[in-house]
Amino acid sequence: MDYDVVIAGAGPNGLMLAAELRLAGVRPLVLEQLPERATAPKANGLAGVVARLIDARGLYEKVSGWSAPPAATPFYMFGGMRLDLRDVPDNPMYTVLVPQVRLETILEEHAVGLGAEIRRGVEVTGFVDHGTHVTVSADRDYSAHFLVGCDGGRSAVRKLAGIDFPGVTDDDVVSRSLNVVLPTAGAQGLPVAGHGDIPPFFFHRTTTGVFIWARFDDACSVTTMEWGAVSDSMGPGDDVPMTLDELAASVRRVLGVDVPMELPVLDRPLLMRRSRGRNTRIASQFRVGRVLLAGDAAHIHSGIGGPGLNAGLQDVANLAWKLGATIHGWAPAGLLDTYHSERHPVAERVAMQTQAQSALLSPGDKVTALRTLFGELLEPVAARQHVVDTMSGNDIRYFAGDHPLVGALVPELTVTTTAGVARLAELRRTGRPLLLDLAGGGSVADGWKDRVDVVSGTSGELPALLIRPDGVVAWAGSSSDGLVEALERWFGSPTA
Repeated sequence: MDYDVVIAGAGPNGLMLAAELRLAGVRPLVLEQLPERATAPKANGLAGVVARLIDARGLYEKVSGWSAPPAATPFYMFGGMRLDLRDVPDNPMYTVLVPQVRLETILEEHAVGLGAEIRRGVEVTGFVDHGTHVTVSADRDYSAHFLVGCDGGRSAVRKLAGIDFPGVTDDDVVSRSLNVVLPTAGAQGLPVAGHGDIPPFFFHRTTTGVFIWARFDDACSVTTMEWGAVSDSMGPGDDVPMTLDELAASVRRVLGVDVPMELPVLDRPLLMRRSRGRNTRIASQFRVGRVLLAGDAAHIHSGIGGPGLNAGLQDVANLAWKLGATIHGWAPAGLLDTYHSERHPVAERVAMQTQAQSALLSPGDKVTALRTLFGELLEPVAARQHVVDTMSGNDIRYFAGDHPLVGALVPELTVTTTAGVARLAELRRTGRPLLLDLAGGGSVADGWKDRVDVVSGTSGELPALLIRPDGVVAWAGSSSDGLVEALERWFGSPTA
Protein backbone atom coordinates (compact mmCIF):
# COMPACT_ATOMS: atom_id res chain seq x y z
CA MET A 1 0.00 0.00 0.00
CA ASP A 2 1.12 3.54 -0.73
CA TYR A 3 -0.62 4.71 2.46
CA ASP A 4 -2.90 3.26 5.10
CA VAL A 5 -5.54 5.99 4.78
CA VAL A 6 -6.12 8.70 2.19
CA ILE A 7 -7.98 11.73 3.56
CA ALA A 8 -9.72 14.13 1.18
CA GLY A 9 -9.68 17.64 2.63
CA ALA A 10 -7.20 19.60 4.77
CA GLY A 11 -9.67 21.52 6.89
CA PRO A 12 -9.71 21.12 10.67
CA ASN A 13 -11.36 17.69 10.50
CA GLY A 14 -8.98 16.28 7.90
CA LEU A 15 -5.93 17.60 9.73
CA MET A 16 -7.11 16.32 13.11
CA LEU A 17 -7.90 12.93 11.59
CA ALA A 18 -4.38 12.75 10.16
CA ALA A 19 -2.91 13.47 13.59
CA GLU A 20 -5.15 10.94 15.33
CA LEU A 21 -4.22 8.30 12.77
CA ARG A 22 -0.54 8.91 13.40
CA LEU A 23 -1.16 8.43 17.13
CA ALA A 24 -2.87 5.17 16.16
CA GLY A 25 0.30 4.12 14.35
CA VAL A 26 -0.90 4.25 10.74
CA ARG A 27 0.22 6.26 7.71
CA PRO A 28 -2.22 8.90 6.43
CA LEU A 29 -2.02 11.06 3.33
CA VAL A 30 -4.08 14.25 3.19
CA LEU A 31 -5.04 15.50 -0.28
CA GLU A 32 -6.34 19.08 -0.51
CA GLN A 33 -7.58 20.51 -3.78
CA LEU A 34 -6.69 24.12 -2.86
CA PRO A 35 -3.06 24.97 -3.60
CA GLU A 36 -2.68 26.95 -0.35
CA ARG A 37 -4.46 27.12 2.97
CA ALA A 38 -7.58 29.29 2.71
CA THR A 39 -7.25 32.66 4.43
CA ALA A 40 -10.86 33.80 4.16
CA PRO A 41 -12.55 34.12 7.59
CA LYS A 42 -14.72 31.14 8.54
CA ALA A 43 -15.48 29.77 11.99
CA ASN A 44 -14.30 31.81 14.96
CA GLY A 45 -13.94 29.25 17.69
CA LEU A 46 -14.75 26.00 19.41
CA ALA A 47 -17.74 25.40 21.66
CA GLY A 48 -18.57 22.33 23.72
CA VAL A 49 -16.73 19.24 24.89
CA VAL A 50 -14.41 19.41 21.87
CA ALA A 51 -12.24 21.68 24.02
CA ARG A 52 -11.54 18.66 26.24
CA LEU A 53 -10.44 16.64 23.20
CA ILE A 54 -8.01 19.41 22.22
CA ASP A 55 -6.77 19.45 25.82
CA ALA A 56 -6.27 15.68 25.84
CA ARG A 57 -3.92 16.01 22.86
CA GLY A 58 -1.86 18.79 24.43
CA LEU A 59 -3.14 21.47 22.07
CA TYR A 60 -5.36 23.54 24.32
CA GLU A 61 -2.75 26.10 25.31
CA LYS A 62 -1.71 26.66 21.69
CA VAL A 63 -5.30 26.99 20.50
CA SER A 64 -6.65 29.12 23.35
CA GLY A 65 -3.57 31.09 24.37
CA TRP A 66 -4.26 30.13 28.01
CA SER A 67 -1.96 28.00 30.13
CA ALA A 68 -4.74 26.97 32.52
CA PRO A 69 -6.98 23.94 31.82
CA PRO A 70 -10.29 24.48 29.99
CA ALA A 71 -12.87 26.33 32.07
CA ALA A 72 -16.59 26.28 31.34
CA THR A 73 -18.26 29.56 30.41
CA PRO A 74 -20.76 30.96 32.92
CA PHE A 75 -23.12 32.18 30.21
CA TYR A 76 -24.12 30.91 26.79
CA MET A 77 -27.18 31.12 24.57
CA PHE A 78 -29.80 28.90 23.02
CA GLY A 79 -31.80 30.29 20.12
CA GLY A 80 -30.66 33.77 21.05
CA MET A 81 -31.88 33.29 24.62
CA ARG A 82 -29.33 33.85 27.37
CA LEU A 83 -28.43 30.75 29.39
CA ASP A 84 -27.17 31.42 32.90
CA LEU A 85 -24.96 28.43 33.66
CA ARG A 86 -23.47 29.61 36.94
CA ASP A 87 -25.67 27.30 39.03
CA VAL A 88 -25.52 24.32 36.63
CA PRO A 89 -23.73 21.63 38.68
CA ASP A 90 -21.98 19.98 35.70
CA ASN A 91 -21.41 22.73 33.18
CA PRO A 92 -19.85 21.21 30.01
CA MET A 93 -19.95 24.31 27.80
CA TYR A 94 -16.35 25.21 27.05
CA THR A 95 -15.62 28.00 24.57
CA VAL A 96 -12.37 28.83 22.80
CA LEU A 97 -12.12 31.88 20.58
CA VAL A 98 -9.78 31.01 17.73
CA PRO A 99 -10.07 31.94 14.04
CA GLN A 100 -10.27 28.87 11.83
CA VAL A 101 -7.18 29.98 9.90
CA ARG A 102 -5.12 29.84 13.10
CA LEU A 103 -6.74 26.57 14.20
CA GLU A 104 -5.83 24.95 10.89
CA THR A 105 -2.25 26.20 11.22
CA ILE A 106 -1.94 24.62 14.67
CA LEU A 107 -3.54 21.34 13.59
CA GLU A 108 -1.34 21.12 10.50
CA GLU A 109 1.80 21.64 12.58
CA HIS A 110 0.53 18.99 14.99
CA ALA A 111 -0.21 16.46 12.24
CA VAL A 112 3.02 17.05 10.33
CA GLY A 113 5.00 16.92 13.57
CA LEU A 114 3.58 13.45 14.14
CA GLY A 115 4.62 12.37 10.64
CA ALA A 116 1.49 12.96 8.53
CA GLU A 117 1.90 13.92 4.88
CA ILE A 118 -0.17 16.71 3.30
CA ARG A 119 -0.31 17.47 -0.40
CA ARG A 120 -2.05 20.63 -1.60
CA GLY A 121 -3.36 21.41 -5.06
CA VAL A 122 -4.41 17.76 -5.46
CA GLU A 123 -8.08 16.93 -6.03
CA VAL A 124 -9.66 13.52 -5.49
CA THR A 125 -11.52 12.72 -8.72
CA GLY A 126 -12.47 9.08 -8.23
CA PHE A 127 -11.84 5.83 -6.43
CA VAL A 128 -12.26 2.10 -6.80
CA ASP A 129 -13.11 -0.04 -3.77
CA HIS A 130 -11.49 -3.41 -4.38
CA GLY A 131 -12.85 -4.94 -1.17
CA THR A 132 -9.38 -5.41 0.28
CA HIS A 133 -8.17 -1.87 -0.42
CA VAL A 134 -9.07 1.27 -2.39
CA THR A 135 -7.40 2.97 -5.32
CA VAL A 136 -7.86 6.75 -5.12
CA SER A 137 -7.53 8.82 -8.30
CA ALA A 138 -6.01 12.27 -7.96
CA ASP A 139 -2.82 13.67 -9.52
CA ARG A 140 -1.98 9.97 -9.73
CA ASP A 141 -3.43 6.77 -8.34
CA TYR A 142 -2.89 6.06 -4.64
CA SER A 143 -3.52 2.70 -3.02
CA ALA A 144 -4.70 2.65 0.59
CA HIS A 145 -6.68 0.55 3.02
CA PHE A 146 -9.34 3.28 3.39
CA LEU A 147 -10.50 6.61 1.97
CA VAL A 148 -12.09 9.21 4.27
CA GLY A 149 -13.98 12.23 2.97
CA CYS A 150 -13.38 15.30 5.13
CA ASP A 151 -14.06 17.54 2.14
CA GLY A 152 -16.99 19.61 3.36
CA GLY A 153 -20.68 19.94 2.71
CA ARG A 154 -20.25 19.57 -1.05
CA SER A 155 -18.09 16.49 -0.52
CA ALA A 156 -16.79 14.95 -3.75
CA VAL A 157 -16.08 11.71 -1.90
CA ARG A 158 -19.69 11.46 -0.71
CA LYS A 159 -20.97 12.05 -4.25
CA LEU A 160 -18.49 9.61 -5.79
CA ALA A 161 -19.58 6.99 -3.25
CA GLY A 162 -23.23 7.54 -4.17
CA ILE A 163 -24.22 8.24 -0.56
CA ASP A 164 -27.55 10.04 -0.18
CA PHE A 165 -27.61 13.36 1.68
CA PRO A 166 -31.23 13.78 2.76
CA GLY A 167 -32.51 16.75 4.69
CA VAL A 168 -34.22 20.11 4.34
CA THR A 169 -33.34 23.51 2.89
CA ASP A 170 -34.78 26.75 4.26
CA ASP A 171 -34.83 29.04 1.24
CA ASP A 172 -36.30 32.16 2.82
CA VAL A 173 -33.41 33.24 5.08
CA VAL A 174 -30.49 35.46 4.11
CA SER A 175 -27.43 36.15 6.28
CA ARG A 176 -24.98 38.99 5.83
CA SER A 177 -21.60 39.34 7.55
CA LEU A 178 -18.95 42.04 7.30
CA ASN A 179 -15.83 43.12 9.19
CA VAL A 180 -16.42 46.65 10.42
CA VAL A 181 -15.29 49.27 12.90
CA LEU A 182 -17.99 50.00 15.49
CA PRO A 183 -17.01 53.37 17.02
CA THR A 184 -19.59 53.13 19.82
CA ALA A 185 -18.84 49.55 20.92
CA GLY A 186 -17.61 49.15 24.47
CA ALA A 187 -16.02 46.27 26.29
CA GLN A 188 -19.36 44.99 27.59
CA GLY A 189 -21.70 45.85 24.79
CA LEU A 190 -22.81 47.90 21.81
CA PRO A 191 -25.30 50.64 22.82
CA VAL A 192 -28.27 50.73 20.42
CA ALA A 193 -31.20 53.08 20.90
CA GLY A 194 -34.26 51.15 21.97
CA HIS A 195 -32.29 47.95 22.60
CA GLY A 196 -29.85 48.88 25.37
CA ASP A 197 -26.33 47.44 25.35
CA ILE A 198 -26.17 44.40 23.05
CA PRO A 199 -23.45 41.99 24.31
CA PRO A 200 -20.86 40.69 21.84
CA PHE A 201 -21.44 37.23 20.34
CA PHE A 202 -25.09 37.42 21.43
CA PHE A 203 -27.87 36.63 18.93
CA HIS A 204 -30.10 39.67 19.45
CA ARG A 205 -33.51 38.82 18.01
CA THR A 206 -36.21 41.26 17.03
CA THR A 207 -39.56 40.56 15.38
CA THR A 208 -37.94 41.27 12.01
CA GLY A 209 -34.59 39.49 12.21
CA VAL A 210 -31.40 38.82 14.16
CA PHE A 211 -28.38 41.06 14.84
CA ILE A 212 -24.98 39.77 16.06
CA TRP A 213 -21.75 41.60 16.60
CA ALA A 214 -18.39 40.26 17.76
CA ARG A 215 -15.04 41.74 18.73
CA PHE A 216 -11.74 40.26 17.57
CA ASP A 217 -8.14 41.37 17.90
CA ASP A 218 -8.05 43.59 14.83
CA ALA A 219 -11.69 44.32 13.99
CA CYS A 220 -15.30 43.71 14.80
CA SER A 221 -17.84 41.84 12.74
CA VAL A 222 -21.54 42.41 12.25
CA THR A 223 -23.96 39.73 11.06
CA THR A 224 -27.65 39.99 10.32
CA MET A 225 -30.24 37.34 9.57
CA GLU A 226 -33.47 38.19 7.78
CA TRP A 227 -36.35 36.13 6.51
CA GLY A 228 -38.10 36.73 3.21
CA ALA A 229 -41.48 37.29 4.81
CA VAL A 230 -40.26 40.38 6.67
CA SER A 231 -37.30 41.58 4.62
CA ASP A 232 -37.82 44.48 2.22
CA SER A 233 -35.46 42.74 -0.14
CA MET A 234 -33.54 39.49 -0.23
CA GLY A 235 -30.75 41.58 -1.71
CA PRO A 236 -28.83 41.34 -4.99
CA GLY A 237 -27.69 38.10 -6.56
CA ASP A 238 -24.77 36.09 -5.25
CA ASP A 239 -22.57 37.38 -8.06
CA VAL A 240 -22.77 40.92 -6.61
CA PRO A 241 -20.29 41.52 -3.73
CA MET A 242 -21.58 42.54 -0.32
CA THR A 243 -21.23 46.22 0.56
CA LEU A 244 -21.25 48.28 3.75
CA ASP A 245 -24.39 50.07 2.57
CA GLU A 246 -26.21 46.75 2.06
CA LEU A 247 -25.30 45.59 5.56
CA ALA A 248 -26.26 48.95 7.08
CA ALA A 249 -29.66 48.78 5.42
CA SER A 250 -30.15 45.25 6.76
CA VAL A 251 -29.19 46.38 10.28
CA ARG A 252 -31.72 49.23 9.99
CA ARG A 253 -34.49 46.78 9.05
CA VAL A 254 -33.63 44.41 11.91
CA LEU A 255 -33.07 46.95 14.70
CA GLY A 256 -35.21 49.82 13.45
CA VAL A 257 -32.32 52.28 13.93
CA ASP A 258 -28.96 53.04 12.33
CA VAL A 259 -25.73 51.72 13.86
CA PRO A 260 -22.54 53.68 13.02
CA MET A 261 -20.17 51.42 11.08
CA GLU A 262 -17.02 51.90 9.01
CA LEU A 263 -14.86 49.56 6.97
CA PRO A 264 -11.56 48.64 8.67
CA VAL A 265 -8.10 48.46 7.15
CA LEU A 266 -6.81 44.94 7.76
CA ASP A 267 -3.71 42.97 6.77
CA ARG A 268 -5.91 39.95 6.05
CA PRO A 269 -8.89 39.32 3.77
CA LEU A 270 -12.02 41.14 4.87
CA LEU A 271 -14.98 39.05 6.02
CA MET A 272 -17.61 39.99 3.45
CA ARG A 273 -20.26 37.33 3.05
CA ARG A 274 -23.88 37.00 1.98
CA SER A 275 -25.55 33.60 2.06
CA ARG A 276 -29.05 32.53 1.18
CA GLY A 277 -30.83 29.52 2.55
CA ARG A 278 -29.81 27.08 5.25
CA ASN A 279 -29.29 23.36 4.82
CA THR A 280 -29.77 20.66 7.41
CA ARG A 281 -28.64 17.35 5.93
CA ILE A 282 -27.16 14.08 7.21
CA ALA A 283 -25.54 11.42 5.04
CA SER A 284 -27.58 8.24 5.02
CA GLN A 285 -24.42 6.24 5.67
CA PHE A 286 -21.14 7.31 7.24
CA ARG A 287 -19.43 4.21 5.85
CA VAL A 288 -19.75 2.33 2.57
CA GLY A 289 -17.17 -0.43 2.30
CA ARG A 290 -13.74 1.16 2.59
CA VAL A 291 -15.00 4.73 2.18
CA LEU A 292 -16.04 6.84 5.17
CA LEU A 293 -17.26 10.39 5.80
CA ALA A 294 -16.59 12.78 8.67
CA GLY A 295 -17.44 16.37 9.59
CA ASP A 296 -19.39 18.48 7.12
CA ALA A 297 -19.10 15.76 4.50
CA ALA A 298 -21.31 13.64 6.76
CA HIS A 299 -23.63 16.31 8.21
CA ILE A 300 -24.37 20.00 7.74
CA HIS A 301 -26.61 22.22 9.83
CA SER A 302 -26.99 25.75 11.11
CA GLY A 303 -23.93 27.22 12.81
CA ILE A 304 -26.02 28.62 15.67
CA GLY A 305 -24.30 27.75 18.92
CA GLY A 306 -21.06 26.68 17.22
CA PRO A 307 -21.82 22.96 16.74
CA GLY A 308 -19.84 22.31 13.55
CA LEU A 309 -16.29 21.75 14.80
CA ASN A 310 -17.60 20.27 18.04
CA ALA A 311 -19.31 17.50 16.08
CA GLY A 312 -16.73 17.14 13.31
CA LEU A 313 -13.65 16.81 15.52
CA GLN A 314 -15.45 14.29 17.70
CA ASP A 315 -16.26 12.34 14.51
CA VAL A 316 -12.60 11.98 13.68
CA ALA A 317 -11.62 11.10 17.26
CA ASN A 318 -14.22 8.33 17.17
CA LEU A 319 -13.12 7.10 13.76
CA ALA A 320 -9.32 7.25 13.89
CA TRP A 321 -8.59 4.62 16.54
CA LYS A 322 -11.11 2.24 14.96
CA LEU A 323 -9.38 2.59 11.60
CA GLY A 324 -6.04 2.02 13.29
CA ALA A 325 -7.30 -1.10 15.06
CA THR A 326 -8.69 -2.46 11.80
CA ILE A 327 -5.50 -1.80 9.86
CA HIS A 328 -3.31 -3.32 12.59
CA GLY A 329 -5.51 -6.40 12.65
CA TRP A 330 -6.61 -6.43 16.29
CA ALA A 331 -10.05 -4.85 15.85
CA PRO A 332 -12.88 -7.06 17.08
CA ALA A 333 -15.57 -7.95 14.54
CA GLY A 334 -17.83 -5.02 13.67
CA LEU A 335 -15.72 -2.36 15.40
CA LEU A 336 -15.51 -0.09 12.37
CA ASP A 337 -19.28 -0.30 11.86
CA THR A 338 -19.75 1.30 15.27
CA TYR A 339 -18.48 4.57 13.77
CA HIS A 340 -21.79 4.99 11.92
CA SER A 341 -23.96 3.52 14.68
CA GLU A 342 -22.43 5.86 17.29
CA ARG A 343 -21.96 9.07 15.34
CA HIS A 344 -25.06 9.13 13.10
CA PRO A 345 -27.44 9.55 16.09
CA VAL A 346 -25.21 12.34 17.38
CA ALA A 347 -25.54 14.13 14.03
CA GLU A 348 -29.32 13.75 14.33
CA ARG A 349 -29.21 15.36 17.77
CA VAL A 350 -27.14 18.26 16.43
CA ALA A 351 -29.59 18.74 13.56
CA MET A 352 -32.52 18.68 15.98
CA GLN A 353 -31.16 21.27 18.40
CA THR A 354 -29.90 23.65 15.71
CA GLN A 355 -33.27 23.53 13.94
CA ALA A 356 -34.96 24.24 17.27
CA GLN A 357 -32.69 27.25 17.76
CA SER A 358 -33.42 28.48 14.25
CA ALA A 359 -37.16 28.25 14.96
CA LEU A 360 -36.76 30.32 18.14
CA LEU A 361 -34.88 32.99 16.17
CA SER A 362 -37.49 33.25 13.43
CA PRO A 363 -39.47 36.48 13.09
CA GLY A 364 -43.05 37.14 14.10
CA ASP A 365 -45.20 37.71 17.17
CA LYS A 366 -46.05 34.01 17.51
CA VAL A 367 -42.38 33.13 17.86
CA THR A 368 -42.02 35.94 20.39
CA ALA A 369 -44.75 34.30 22.46
CA LEU A 370 -43.03 30.93 22.11
CA ARG A 371 -39.76 32.44 23.31
CA THR A 372 -41.49 33.83 26.40
CA LEU A 373 -42.85 30.40 27.29
CA PHE A 374 -39.53 28.71 26.51
CA GLY A 375 -37.75 31.19 28.76
CA GLU A 376 -40.02 30.19 31.63
CA LEU A 377 -39.31 26.52 30.96
CA LEU A 378 -35.56 27.24 31.24
CA GLU A 379 -35.84 28.58 34.77
CA PRO A 380 -35.26 25.22 36.57
CA VAL A 381 -31.59 24.30 36.73
CA ALA A 382 -32.36 20.78 35.46
CA ALA A 383 -33.78 22.25 32.25
CA ARG A 384 -30.68 24.36 31.65
CA GLN A 385 -28.49 21.33 32.37
CA HIS A 386 -30.38 19.35 29.74
CA VAL A 387 -30.10 22.10 27.13
CA VAL A 388 -26.41 22.74 27.68
CA ASP A 389 -25.65 19.00 27.69
CA THR A 390 -27.39 18.73 24.33
CA MET A 391 -25.61 21.72 22.82
CA SER A 392 -22.15 20.80 24.09
CA GLY A 393 -22.25 17.10 23.20
CA ASN A 394 -22.11 16.10 26.85
CA ASP A 395 -25.30 14.06 26.42
CA ILE A 396 -23.49 11.36 24.41
CA ARG A 397 -24.41 7.85 25.57
CA TYR A 398 -23.11 5.42 22.99
CA PHE A 399 -23.95 2.27 24.93
CA ALA A 400 -25.07 1.13 28.38
CA GLY A 401 -23.19 -0.77 31.08
CA ASP A 402 -23.27 -1.72 34.71
CA HIS A 403 -22.03 1.74 35.72
CA PRO A 404 -23.62 5.10 34.79
CA LEU A 405 -20.33 6.36 33.35
CA VAL A 406 -20.11 3.56 30.78
CA GLY A 407 -20.81 4.76 27.23
CA ALA A 408 -20.43 8.42 28.19
CA LEU A 409 -17.54 10.85 27.95
CA VAL A 410 -15.20 10.44 30.90
CA PRO A 411 -15.55 13.26 33.46
CA GLU A 412 -12.79 15.70 34.31
CA LEU A 413 -10.67 14.35 37.16
CA THR A 414 -7.22 14.37 38.68
CA VAL A 415 -5.27 11.22 39.48
CA THR A 416 -2.64 10.71 42.17
CA THR A 417 0.06 8.34 40.93
CA THR A 418 3.52 7.42 42.15
CA ALA A 419 4.83 10.18 39.88
CA GLY A 420 2.55 12.81 41.42
CA VAL A 421 -0.83 14.40 40.67
CA ALA A 422 -1.92 14.61 37.05
CA ARG A 423 -5.02 15.68 35.22
CA LEU A 424 -6.67 12.94 33.20
CA ALA A 425 -6.12 14.98 30.02
CA GLU A 426 -2.39 14.78 30.61
CA LEU A 427 -2.58 10.97 30.83
CA ARG A 428 -4.39 10.77 27.48
CA ARG A 429 -1.76 12.48 25.33
CA THR A 430 -0.71 9.24 23.63
CA GLY A 431 -4.11 8.82 22.00
CA ARG A 432 -4.15 5.16 23.07
CA PRO A 433 -6.78 3.34 25.12
CA LEU A 434 -6.22 3.92 28.82
CA LEU A 435 -6.95 1.69 31.81
CA LEU A 436 -7.04 3.97 34.81
CA ASP A 437 -6.34 1.37 37.47
CA LEU A 438 -7.84 2.85 40.62
CA ALA A 439 -8.69 -0.53 42.12
CA GLY A 440 -5.44 -2.48 41.88
CA GLY A 441 -6.55 -4.84 39.10
CA GLY A 442 -4.37 -3.60 36.28
CA SER A 443 -2.64 -6.94 35.78
CA VAL A 444 -5.84 -8.23 34.19
CA ALA A 445 -4.96 -6.08 31.16
CA ASP A 446 -1.46 -7.53 30.69
CA GLY A 447 -2.54 -9.25 27.47
CA TRP A 448 -3.47 -5.87 25.94
CA LYS A 449 -0.41 -3.83 26.94
CA ASP A 450 0.66 -3.64 23.31
CA ARG A 451 -2.37 -1.43 22.65
CA VAL A 452 -3.70 -0.25 26.06
CA ASP A 453 -1.88 2.07 28.47
CA VAL A 454 -2.25 1.26 32.19
CA VAL A 455 -1.92 3.93 34.86
CA SER A 456 -2.24 3.05 38.55
CA GLY A 457 -3.33 5.58 41.12
CA THR A 458 -6.21 6.98 43.12
CA SER A 459 -8.90 9.55 42.37
CA GLY A 460 -11.35 10.10 45.18
CA GLU A 461 -14.28 7.70 45.17
CA LEU A 462 -14.12 6.84 41.46
CA PRO A 463 -13.82 3.21 40.39
CA ALA A 464 -11.33 1.88 37.88
CA LEU A 465 -12.00 3.18 34.35
CA LEU A 466 -11.24 1.78 30.89
CA ILE A 467 -11.22 4.75 28.53
CA ARG A 468 -11.28 4.63 24.73
CA PRO A 469 -8.98 7.00 22.79
CA ASP A 470 -11.97 9.27 22.04
CA GLY A 471 -12.60 9.77 25.77
CA VAL A 472 -15.57 7.40 26.08
CA VAL A 473 -15.72 5.15 29.14
CA ALA A 474 -15.70 1.52 27.96
CA TRP A 475 -15.86 -0.03 31.44
CA ALA A 476 -15.99 1.05 35.08
CA GLY A 477 -15.84 -1.02 38.23
CA SER A 478 -14.53 -1.29 41.76
CA SER A 479 -13.16 -4.76 40.97
CA SER A 480 -11.99 -6.41 37.77
CA ASP A 481 -15.37 -8.02 37.08
CA GLY A 482 -16.29 -7.45 33.45
CA LEU A 483 -12.95 -5.88 32.54
CA VAL A 484 -11.79 -8.73 30.29
CA GLU A 485 -15.11 -8.69 28.42
CA ALA A 486 -14.80 -4.93 27.87
CA LEU A 487 -11.19 -5.23 26.70
CA GLU A 488 -12.17 -7.93 24.20
CA ARG A 489 -15.25 -6.03 23.06
CA TRP A 490 -13.34 -2.87 22.16
CA PHE A 491 -9.68 -3.83 21.79
CA GLY A 492 -9.73 -7.39 20.50
CA SER A 493 -8.17 -10.58 21.73
CA PRO A 494 -5.19 -10.49 24.10
CA THR A 495 -1.69 -11.07 22.89
CA ALA A 496 -0.37 -14.51 23.80
